[in-house]
Amino acid sequence: MIGKLTGKVDSSGDDWVMLDVGGVGYIAFCSSRTLSALPPAGEIASLLIETHVREDHFHLFGFSSQAEKDWYRTLSTVQGVGAKMALSLLSAISPQELSLAIAAQDKTTLTRANGVGPKLAVRIITELKDKIGNLSLGATVSADEISGEGKAGMPLSGQSNLTVSEDAVSALVNLGYRRSEAYSAVAKVASDKGVDADLEVLIKGGLAELMK
Repeated sequence: MIGKLTGKVDSSGDDWVMLDVGGVGYIAFCSSRTLSALPPAGEIASLLIETHVREDHFHLFGFSSQAEKDWYRTLSTVQGVGAKMALSLLSAISPQELSLAIAAQDKTTLTRANGVGPKLAVRIITELKDKIGNLSLGATVSADEISGEGKAGMPLSGQSNLTVSEDAVSALVNLGYRRSEAYSAVAKVASDKGVDADLEVLIKGGLAELMK
């Protein structure tokens, strides 16, 4: 099973990229977020890989960060969300936004993805609301950073905001609240106030939510 590929960017399309690894071209299907972060053709890139092997195909799915890969796996567990739909969601919504949207039961954000209607958005929220506590709100880790190769394949946009949200959740947990409760409360405040809300706002707002 292939877990990671590092090679020269050969060519790409709307939802795929070909990496030349030692003279062998590997085609990986990717979200538009990952594709937009790749370097120009001829330069080196690294992708974390999810391998799908079935009787009728052998497909590779590529991700620029562990967070995106984890979310792909999680989304794929939802009934009605296949590989292409999971990539569509990750193209339209960042891992951070997905965490907050599901915790805050914000179906409008989920419907930004092509092919996701209100009914499917509700199903995603219903099936994943108890699972997102296992997915960190912290900064994403790129494929290059995992191997210690230096420059990330994708900018860690929103890293500080993600860390603040995680700190707010930890603070509420330290006050005796369950992580799932704290997570949902912080997500609700972040949704109302914006992801740029500072730590004090998230903690106070989270406490207010938990005391309702």
